[in-house]
Amino acid sequence: DLPQYGHKQWQSHFGRAFDVYTKLWKFQQQHRQLLDGGYGLKRWQIGEIASKIGQLYYHYYLRTSETNYLNESFAFYSAIRLRAYYSKANKEERPDLMVKKLRYYARFVIVCLLLKKLPLVRELIRELARQIEDYTGIYQPADAAEWAQVLQEIRAFIAADSVVSVLDQDSMPVVLSNRLSPAAAAATSALSTTTAAAASSSSGLRLAEVVLVGNCAEQAKFSELTLDMFRMLQTLEREPQSQQQQQQQQQQHHPHHQYSTDAAGIVASGFDSPLGAVAGGVVSASGHRLYKQHSNGSEYGRGGSAVVRQQLQLVGGSSASASSRRENPHKYLLYKPSLAQLNAFLASGFKELPADGVLMLYLSADGDRGAPSKLADDFGFAEGGVLTNSRRDSDQSQLPPRQKRSQNSARYKNPHCSAFGNFPNLFGQPFVCLMSPELVPSNVVDQRHKGSLFTLFLHSPLAAFCLICNVQSLPLALWDRGQAIVDRFLAEAGRLMMRSRQIDAAYLQYYRDDFLRLLVLRYLFCSACLRLHRSFRGPRYYPASLPPLPEQLLLEGGVVSGSAGGGGAVGLQRLVLDLANLMNARAAFSYGPAA
Repeated sequence: DLPQYGHKQWQSHFGRAFDVYTKLWKFQQQHRQLLDGGYGLKRWQIGEIASKIGQLYYHYYLRTSETNYLNESFAFYSAIRLRAYYSKANKEERPDLMVKKLRYYARFVIVCLLLKKLPLVRELIRELARQIEDYTGIYQPADAAEWAQVLQEIRAFIAADSVVSVLDQDSMPVVLSNRLSPAAAAATSALSTTTAAAASSSSGLRLAEVVLVGNCAEQAKFSELTLDMFRMLQTLEREPQSQQQQQQQQQQHHPHHQYSTDAAGIVASGFDSPLGAVAGGVVSASGHRLYKQHSNGSEYGRGGSAVVRQQLQLVGGSSASASSRRENPHKYLLYKPSLAQLNAFLASGFKELPADGVLMLYLSADGDRGAPSKLADDFGFAEGGVLTNSRRDSDQSQLPPRQKRSQNSARYKNPHCSAFGNFPNLFGQPFVCLMSPELVPSNVVDQRHKGSLFTLFLHSPLAAFCLICNVQSLPLALWDRGQAIVDRFLAEAGRLMMRSRQIDAAYLQYYRDDFLRLLVLRYLFCSACLRLHRSFRGPRYYPASLPPLPEQLLLEGGVVSGSAGGGGAVGLQRLVLDLANLMNARAAFSYGPAA
C-alpha cells in the first residue's frame, strides 16, 4: 500500500516487514510441535507465511530493479509447491483460502515469466486451471468469471510473447534470455570510455531512473503488465548471476569464508533457514537476514558479525572488488496511469536523479489526434500524442509532447509518435527521443496483440528480424550465426557513430551507459532493416530520432572488412543482406534503401 515512488518513504517499512516475518518464521520453527499439537497449526498456514515472504521479495525487486531478488522470490514460491503446503486447502471448506491459493499461483507465474522459466510456467498454468475448476465447481463464487479471465490472459500472454521458436538438436524449444549479458555489453563498449569522453565535454551519463508506461487496448497483458512493458523491463536489466556464479565469485575474493547461496537448500533443509538458503542470501549468527539499501548502499536490518557484514557487501556489489559491476536502473511500471499519476512519478524520478543520472520515459500507448488548446502558449495538444489511460472523454489523460528540466532520455512507441519530433530543448540539457514508425505493413498490423515491432527490435533485434521475414522457427545453430551478424552490426555501427562529426553531443554523452548505448545501436539496426525491406515503403514506415541521427550516412558509409559472405569491404547494409541470406529471406529486401 506504500507509494512506489520516493525510496526513503518505503525502504524502512520493507526492512521492518522482513524482520517481522523472519521472527515469525523462526518462532514457528522453534515451537512447531507445540503449535501442531496444542493449537492445530496447519500446513497451509506455514505456506501462507512463506508466500508472504516470497511476495515481499517480489515487490522489493519491483522497487529496486535488482534481479537477484527475483531468484529469492522464486525459491520461496517453488518450495511451497514442492512441499505441497496448499495441497489440502480445498478440503478446508473455506473459499477465502482457495482464493489465497489461486493468488499464490498467479504470483508464481509472474515470477517465472520474468525469470524465463517457460516449461515451469506451462506446468503452473495447468495446475492453476485445475484449481480454478475446483474452486468454481465447489463454491460457485461470484468471481468465477474473473479467474477464468486471469487464466485466459496468461495463456494469451505466453502465446503472444512467442515470436520465433529456436530449436535444439532434438527439436526442443530453447528458452533465450534478452537481459543484458556481460558479453553483449562488452561487444559494443570498446570505444565507449575513450572516444565518447574525448568527443564530449561531459564525462558521460548513466541511466538511473526509468518510467515504463503501457496502455495499448489490443495488446496482450497479464495483471498490470503489457507485453511491451514486459519486454522493456527485461531489456533494461542485466542478466542475474546464477547461484553458482555468485558463490565462485565470492570464494575467489574470500576463499576461507563459507556462503549459503544455493536456492535448492530451501527445500533440502525443509525450509529450516529460508532467509539464508535463498540465492545470494546472507544470514547473521542469530538467523536474521541483513539487507542493503539499493540506492546509496546504506544497510538496514540488525544483528550479525563483522564477517557477515563483509559478505553482505560482496553480495550487494558495493565492495571495492565488485565496484565495477553496474547496477540496473530503477524502474517504475505504470499501467494506464492518469496524467496526475504520471507527473507524480516523473517528478519523483527527477528528484532522485544523481548528478550524472538520466531519466528515461518509455511510452507504449494508443495514439490520439489531439485538439487545439485554449491557451495561446500551449503548443503541445494540437500536435497529438498518446493516451496514458482509456478515458477518452477527458483531455487530462492525453500526454502531449513537453519537456521538463533534467537530463532526459526518452523512448516512445505510439501511432502518433511524429508529434514528439517537435520536442523543444528548453533547458539545454541533453535529450534524445527515439520514435517508432508511424505506419507498418498490414501483416504486422494484424499482430498488434503481440506488441510493438519497434519495441521488439529494441528488445531482441534478431527476433524482430525473423518476424518481418516471416521466419517462425529455426535451429539453434542458425540463430547463433544470425546473432553473430547482429552483434557485428552493432559493434560497427558504434564505431561509425563515434567517428562521425555529425552526431549530436547528446548521443555521445549517453553512449558510455551500457543500456542507452545498446538501445541507440538497436535503433540503427531497426532503421537499416526497415529501409531495406520491400514491405516498408517510405519515411513514414521508418523509425525517427530527435536530435536526428545521420542514418543514411551511417548506413551507406560503414566499412567492414571480411563480410559473412567473403572478403572485401562492405557497408552496414551488406550485413543486413547477409542476415537475410542466412534466413533465406533475401527476396524480401532490396539492394539499396527505399527512396
